[in-house]
Amino acid sequence: MFRMITRGLLGLALCVGAHGTAAAQVGASADFPTRPISMVVGFAPGGPADVIARLIAPAMSADLGQPVVVENASGAGGSIGQARVAAARPDGHTILFGSLAQATIPTLIRNPGFNPLALEAIGMVNEVPMSIIARPTFPAANLAELVAIVRRDGMRLNLGNAGVGSTSHLCSLLLLSAIGTPVTLVPYRGNALVMNDLVGGTLDLGCDQTTNNAEQIRAGSIRAYAISTPVRAVALPDIPSTAEAGLPAMSMSGWNMVFAPGGTAAPIVARLNRALLATLRDETVTRRMVELGSLPAAGERTTPAGAQAFWRAEIARWKPLIEAAGQLTE
Repeated sequence: MFRMITRGLLGLALCVGAHGTAAAQVGASADFPTRPISMVVGFAPGGPADVIARLIAPAMSADLGQPVVVENASGAGGSIGQARVAAARPDGHTILFGSLAQATIPTLIRNPGFNPLALEAIGMVNEVPMSIIARPTFPAANLAELVAIVRRDGMRLNLGNAGVGSTSHLCSLLLLSAIGTPVTLVPYRGNALVMNDLVGGTLDLGCDQTTNNAEQIRAGSIRAYAISTPVRAVALPDIPSTAEAGLPAMSMSGWNMVFAPGGTAAPIVARLNRALLATLRDETVTRRMVELGSLPAAGERTTPAGAQAFWRAEIARWKPLIEAAGQLTE
């Protein structure tokens, strides 16, 4: 009889606990958000991730009824920003505006001080073609000539990126793998700094997202040789694709995605996703994305489950290239 009573009380406790957890999640969803939301960007102000984050933040604010404040925590290829979000309470009030860097950190950094897989995807924001660019005085007239110069000069040339693990760093690795020749890789603390040195002529080459350089390309401040997607970018119709220009192995897109800390309640994830979807229906936002050379996300990848699956697939895709390049850091 005692065992029967004990089992009954245990069953009742489990039911009450489960109901309490569900009720807490429903309550959290009903009340959320209760204060401003910090959207952490792991790169410097003015870079491509920062530009898109500041574009979507006001529209998400309008839908959520609370300010979404963009905060930059740059350095270490995006891992400093991710570490900040990983340490935050999983209540939806601190989120990460992530990028391809979130698919490289698990391979690049052996001991990051946090679990790099402990993120809850909210949804993809956009995909971005990459462009192969150079200082305005670089002597190549087209991509074939650029490849010939790289193969001839090798390590005497320098190629800037926004830091180890950044999208521009991966673009650089893929480009050099396709060409088959190493050059001197120069990490910066952000894409804007790379652009400054390219425009100023103190840096030879770059491989960067069109959101960060479409305006400079159109203005003639830098030279552009190819777009890293199978077709030309809408924002830069005069620039050939890498396939057209004779380097089909150089094919990739950057991307941005919103994440919450691991363990965030499903109702909060769903509420943030609704705000993101509302943002992606805002014609002002999407038109500006296209002007910047970016493609607004659509379809399954805008859902939490679809975004999570895509993120894990990207981790698997880039792991062999990173390891082959010997880019592991402590």
